[in-house]
Amino acid sequence: MVKPSRYNLRQRLLAEDAPLFGTFIKSTAVHSVEIMGGLGYDFVIIDAEHAPLDRGVTELLILAARASATPALVRVSEIEGYSILSALDDGAAGVLGPHIDCADRAQKLVAASRYGGKRGFSNSPRAGGYGERSLWDHVDRADDEVAVVAMIEDPEAIEHLDEILAVEGLDAIFIGRGDLTVAMNDRAPGAPRVTEATENILDAANREGIPVLLLVTDAAEASYYRSRNVRGFVIASDYGFMRAAAKQALNTFVSACSRDV
Repeated sequence: MVKPSRYNLRQRLLAEDAPLFGTFIKSTAVHSVEIMGGLGYDFVIIDAEHAPLDRGVTELLILAARASATPALVRVSEIEGYSILSALDDGAAGVLGPHIDCADRAQKLVAASRYGGKRGFSNSPRAGGYGERSLWDHVDRADDEVAVVAMIEDPEAIEHLDEILAVEGLDAIFIGRGDLTVAMNDRAPGAPRVTEATENILDAANREGIPVLLLVTDAAEASYYRSRNVRGFVIASDYGFMRAAAKQALNTFVSACSRDV
């Protein structure tokens, strides 16, 4: 079997068993993407749902990802055709659809992402090489390359999980534990209800052979979930990395320069 290229995230998700590591991009500056790519992150997720990113900024972030040979998923704000179409035409390696809580929404996400579904055709944007790809070459390669990932982040999604996972063309799921915690009002230490729900989702995904992505808090948690066959680990965000480094630096310098009174 030919090893998938670094940029073909979909094929890596489907064909490899090695863990993949990524991070959220929330800032508008392209530099964060270039830094992550240069460090060797396997993918980035451009957060067009929760961060202040319009299409123009998102396109530049995608361009930075492609320049650093780093696949960029775009977490779209909605699963309407325009949001998905613009991300894919601009060259995203795939889309992350929020609040996929039933099979109908999963089918809508897949259809909007595939030319075999309802994706509007054009080979003139970046994704088509500005016209370099012929009509059918672009259609076939795009449907083979684009990763479609559903966010499982609602209690209703767990109730309909088997139907969601059975949707043809869905490549992977992302377990959104933050949203699940809030939706379940799980305020107990360790969020036991969400932990149980996560285990149940992983059981179902493993039965169906569907790759899972997960935001993790530390390396120990990643190690455990790797044993549960989680494929992709999302580590913090560019905001989070900047805040953590800035806090550590400030504390270090305050401590070094303080004087006993």
